[in-house]
Amino acid sequence: MPTSTYLLLAALFLQTLLTIVIMVIMGKRRFKAAREKQIQFDQFKTMALDNAPEKVILASRNFTNQFEIPMLFFVVSLAALAMKLVTLWFSIFALLFVISRIAHAYVHIGSNHIRTRFRLYLAGCAFIVLQWIILLLTLI
Repeated sequence: MPTSTYLLLAALFLQTLLTIVIMVIMGKRRFKAAREKQIQFDQFKTMALDNAPEKVILASRNFTNQFEIPMLFFVVSLAALAMKLVTLWFSIFALLFVISRIAHAYVHIGSNHIRTRFRLYLAGCAFIVLQWIILLLTLI
């Protein structure tokens, strides 16, 4: 298997791992808030957590984020793998995308500095666009 394919598979694994890590953080924050009576346990029935502490809301929102833009990453990556069109640059942009997502998640559930978070988001989007461009150019 070419190195570029291994790099792409590593990126796919890391993005999946990031989603699982955020899910665990979200769960811990939710249960801690419930134990400390910051939210009522019954609120989980409908997920009406609007009055939850900011840390809970940020982790929940970030978990949702992992099923938004990253879906474009999974689609383009799996398409390239299926068509055997994975190039080194394609894989490098995949890894850069995942690094940007890890940094975005760190900022989002940490300091939540809006400008930094937005820049990381834009960088990730740029890497996805570059992956799609490379795939299309490789097809031509």
